[in-house]
Parts: sequence; C-alpha cells; structure tokens
Amino acid sequence: MPKPVCITADSTCDLSPELVERFGIKIIPLTIVLGEDTFLDDGHFTPLDMYRRYRQDGTLPKTSAPSVQEFIDFFAPMVAEGCEVVHLDISSLLSNSANAARLAAEEFSGAVYTVDSRMLSTGMGLLAIEGAECRDRGMDAASIAAHLRGLTDKVETSFVLDTLAFMAKGGRCSNFAALGANLLKLKPALEMKNGTLGVYKKYRGTIEQVYRQYIRERLAGKHIRPGHIFISNSGEVAPEVLDELDGLIRECTPVKEIHHTMAGCTVATHCGPKTLGVLFIDE
Repeated sequence: MPKPVCITADSTCDLSPELVERFGIKIIPLTIVLGEDTFLDDGHFTPLDMYRRYRQDGTLPKTSAPSVQEFIDFFAPMVAEGCEVVHLDISSLLSNSANAARLAAEEFSGAVYTVDSRMLSTGMGLLAIEGAECRDRGMDAASIAAHLRGLTDKVETSFVLDTLAFMAKGGRCSNFAALGANLLKLKPALEMKNGTLGVYKKYRGTIEQVYRQYIRERLAGKHIRPGHIFISNSGEVAPEVLDELDGLIRECTPVKEIHHTMAGCTVATHCGPKTLGVLFIDE
C-alpha cells in the first residue's frame, strides 16, 4: 500500500493562504533581508510594505534560500509520520533553494522527492496544485514527482512590467536602459524559458491598455488546461482593473477557476508595482 504523500513547496510559489489550506500544501519560507531587518517570506511582509520602505529610503530587499539544515528540519516531521514528500522549488537557475532541498532529501533514504519547477511565482504554484490533485487521486510520490517534472515545460509563466526602475536598482538592467524605456513608455514583458526569466516583448501605452493586449496575446491559440489560471500581480493594481481582466480571460478561454494572488517580495523586488501576469498550463 502506498504511503501517504505530502506536497510541499518553497514560499516563492506565491499561493494564497486559502489555496494552501484548500489543497493541503505545506510551505517552507525563504528569508527577506532588508537592511538590518530580516523577515520570513510568509506573507506578513508584503510587496506593499516593501514599496513603502523603498519610497522612504531607497532600500530594496534581498532574499535568502533556506539552508540544508532548515530543509532537513522541515521534511523530518512528515517523514517521521510515515509520509513521503514531493517538494517543489523555484527554478534552480534563480535561487539555491532547489539545490539545498535536494541535498536535504538525501538524508531521508528516498522518502523525499524534489522537483526543480524551472518556474517562479504561481507558475510553481500551478505545479503544486497539480501535485496535490494527483495525490488526491491516489498517485504515489514517485509517480507524482515524475509527472510534475514532465509538466514543467508546459507551464506558461509571464509578466508585464509597468517600470524598469526596480530592475535597474537591482542590477538586472542598466539605468540608461530603464530611463530610455520609461521615457518611451515601454512596458517590457518577461517570460520563463529554460528555467530563467527574460524579456520577450516590449509594449507601448498605459499599463491598463498593455494588460489587455498582453492577456489576449498570451491566451490566443493556446490549448489551456481549464482547471486553474492565475492572475498574479505585485500590488497597486486597482481592484476594478483586476475584475475587468478576469472577465477578459473568461471571454478568451473556458476556465473553471481564476485565482487572484499577490506575488511575493521575490518577484516584486525586481519587477516593482503594477507588474501583472497570467499563468496557466498549456497542453
């Protein structure tokens, strides 16, 4: 008889507390380092808090992955209870979290299966929900892990940015490039490919116009798995705009559930306010 399965993920999956509870997913938080202060990435310190701090003193946070020992301490109670664990992490090309989890898993004699999601934010969240639904259908841990690894290239993770200022501040692009883009009112769109995030298009216009164009283009011609689509934003997007975009997605594709989430500080520190993405699995 298969052992019970626990689905776990690091906090960069950006799932809301309601979704974490609904799907029975356990989360290990990264650490947010902001000047002399440190916070767990558990939702208590939000992008909105981060923007207030940035506007006060120009400070942006850095994030720190859990250590190998922290992962061991996280997995140990689940294994001690007789469970096997399928664990998801942010892309190994963006953080050391996946490598630390893999090293920790070696301490548990095959009871912990780690999956490099090759994604970030709710792109990884989609995989965590998929893993939970597989668990609830009775799949064993090894089969779930193999299934999720085979699904990573089908997850579409992308965002459109309102400003390049935060990327420039974090050293991801030059100040000159950010200034030029902002003067031209260009809105870069980023997507995850081969485990890393890069610009694939630049839009022009107000951010609300760009949201609509971006969503239509991302959904056009896709065979989208209808169970779950995420609209994830980094804060400061007006509720009425989110409602409009929800309706637009329902016009473009049949979908059972659209989940609205706020991305965590890992995404927001590089992308800044009013960043927004539509994330889904393309079959």
